[in-house]
Amino acid sequence: MKKRIGTYLMDCISTAGVEKIFGVPGDFNLAFLDDIVAHPDVEWIGNTNELNASYAADGYARMKGLSALVTTFGVGELSAVNGIAGSYAERVPVLAITGAPTTAVESAGKYVHHSLGEGTFDDYRNMFKYITTAQGYITPENATTEIPRLINAALAEKRPVHMHLPIDTATTEIEVDTPYQLPETQTEDVSDYVSAVEQQLEQAKQPVILTGHEINSFGLHEQLEQFVEKTHLPVAQLSLGKSAFNEESEYYMGVYDGEVAEDDLRQYVDGSDLILLIGAKLTDSATAGFSYQFDDADVVNLNHRNFKLGDRVSDEIALPDLIQGLLDIDYVADVSFPAHKAAYDDDYEINDEPLTQQTYFKLMQQFIQPTDVIIADQGTSFFGGYDLTLSANNKFIGQALWGSIGYTLPATLGTQIADPSRRSVLLIGEGSLQLTVQSIATMIRQDSKPVLFVINNDGYTVERKIHGEKEPYNDISMWDYQMLPAVFGGKDTVKVHDVQTSQDLKTAMDAINDDASHMHFVEVKMTKEDAPAKLNKIAKSFANQNK
Repeated sequence: MKKRIGTYLMDCISTAGVEKIFGVPGDFNLAFLDDIVAHPDVEWIGNTNELNASYAADGYARMKGLSALVTTFGVGELSAVNGIAGSYAERVPVLAITGAPTTAVESAGKYVHHSLGEGTFDDYRNMFKYITTAQGYITPENATTEIPRLINAALAEKRPVHMHLPIDTATTEIEVDTPYQLPETQTEDVSDYVSAVEQQLEQAKQPVILTGHEINSFGLHEQLEQFVEKTHLPVAQLSLGKSAFNEESEYYMGVYDGEVAEDDLRQYVDGSDLILLIGAKLTDSATAGFSYQFDDADVVNLNHRNFKLGDRVSDEIALPDLIQGLLDIDYVADVSFPAHKAAYDDDYEINDEPLTQQTYFKLMQQFIQPTDVIIADQGTSFFGGYDLTLSANNKFIGQALWGSIGYTLPATLGTQIADPSRRSVLLIGEGSLQLTVQSIATMIRQDSKPVLFVINNDGYTVERKIHGEKEPYNDISMWDYQMLPAVFGGKDTVKVHDVQTSQDLKTAMDAINDDASHMHFVEVKMTKEDAPAKLNKIAKSFANQNK
């Protein structure tokens, strides 16, 4: 059967489970966008800029397992670089598709717009080599092999890939003999590695599991919980990857974040003689500036393409195979460990006093519903938000490794579109909001109904706590935030709430819970000096690390 390559690409993407395509139109992708619009099983989601589109695609992929982003050559694809790099760092599979000049223009080395004016056309593709797990130049001759290869690479590695698609290639018809099919799961024999782990467990006196973001990336929650239920090993999460483990489990101890962790939890983990690091990385933000006290020699890395136990190292073993193999271990831990302690209790007062961060998060703990998706931006929102106690069906999204402020607002667009049946709750500061605020317009246009909590505390609080608390570089312009929904076209469709006290917040939260038929925008005013307790402590670690 003959098909345009653009149509074939959309067929492949649809088969892989992607239903929404994010991006921005440009003359080098317009003819390809016709194939997207014409496809019966996918929908085009136009964004206000490519950076926002890349963040939205990231949020969508974290919910659905894969996403697609379409930009134009040069100016478009480079605008999306920050988002794609974040997806690479945190293992989020995004198909980054660049609509490019025609092959004839490229062969002639013409000085076309969006190029560097040097007659070269591979400059941007070379840039993507460092932030994608695979790259491909699509031609009529290789389309039916390269497109499946790239999609399969994204799915296998849970990282972005880059497709360079000349616009004349996209419109060329080719013969498609075999439709794309998702690859069959190929398992590797990991019995030797698992046996080595079992031997370590048999010798350990105080073992523990630290887990994180790769469990979320590969969707291995059920398998990990089965392993824990079988072995009775205690589990702590890192903030990089919160919601990797069921917080309702009797074996869950809490979030381990180095020296700022709950005392009992910190003492147990730091005193462990065997740390199974499963799908996790010990980053500075997750460990309060590498302040953990356990011995690196006692850590066993059980990560994707990163197995390390003593001198035994492998960069070939896939995490899903490792987790499945662990289920064969014949071992039951006999250890006492601290029970999880909720950071936010219901001990608060509802009054007309100025709202504090502590009361804000205590009320947020009560507000969250069991299936909510919580998205917390890398500021006071993240460092207060990752201590929230979640139900088994909650999902928490942050960007603790890449840490790009403003990421979460467009990501919330992606999460809400990916699963409209679940409520996406965004926690963000006004400094972060200002970076990507145009995504509110896309939310309104798409009739999405997330709940946006915007903390207005007059500047960059995280930076103030790290350095220059009163310096002008941590100040920002004060906006009339409550006017934003109207500016972006949502005057009659977005409910706006003004919060200055705990009474205001409780009233707003009750109104939101009573009205799921609208998008809600909540401006929460707090003082610039106030911050979550964890942030105050971690900021000192960051400051010391930067000396």
